[in-house]
Amino acid sequence: MSKRLPVFPLGTVLFPGLVLPLHIFEERYRALVRELVAGPADDPHEFGVVTLRRGAEAPAETVTSDGPSAPPPPITSDDLYQVGCTAELRQVTELQDGRYDIMTVGRRRFLIKDVIQGDEPYLTADVEWLPDESPDETAELLAPRALAAFRAYLELLRPDSEGLDAVPADPTVLSHLIAATAQLTTEERQSLLAAPDTATRLRTELKLLNRESGLLARVRAVPVPLSDLARPASPN
Repeated sequence: MSKRLPVFPLGTVLFPGLVLPLHIFEERYRALVRELVAGPADDPHEFGVVTLRRGAEAPAETVTSDGPSAPPPPITSDDLYQVGCTAELRQVTELQDGRYDIMTVGRRRFLIKDVIQGDEPYLTADVEWLPDESPDETAELLAPRALAAFRAYLELLRPDSEGLDAVPADPTVLSHLIAATAQLTTEERQSLLAAPDTATRLRTELKLLNRESGLLARVRAVPVPLSDLARPASPN
């Protein structure tokens, strides 16, 4: 069953269970936050986060010395990845000038069927909910291997860190944590979000983590003169 959902195009990928803080400054998204806060308490105060293929959303309008410029072309389905994740409002702080700082948590995945620019100032989409994941026996077997590979990767990436503070026992939650934390491309993260099940996601992550760990190990094994690491001072 499809549902019309307000969507927020971003240059990042949100996963279920992961925290996403946002600073809301555009009026169209201020209106969205106001509507969500004013909604019934028993309704999920959530909106869809979808990833832009071009990396970052253009502002609604640019103001120059000659006055406001023409707004950018409307966003279409071709500008967005098809699979997104809802962000549920957990904390809202309204600033004095009307902007908002909000804290959200990823909740459920969806598939975009059609992008709609209706009467609302913000973008909406006709979406289909993707089924909740229930880890099967394969996922349970893959989870310890993926966790070990993730620990080894983090040790190579941040050798001075203390490692993971807490390890999720649920294979699906672990798969989302790895996907959101590892230094992957947007396309790779998006592919992991759209994975049909937890076992497929963990299997893909094992390959990606082994690849990244191999690259990090080779970089650390090559002696580099200190002069080669020097960078010119930044004026900023």
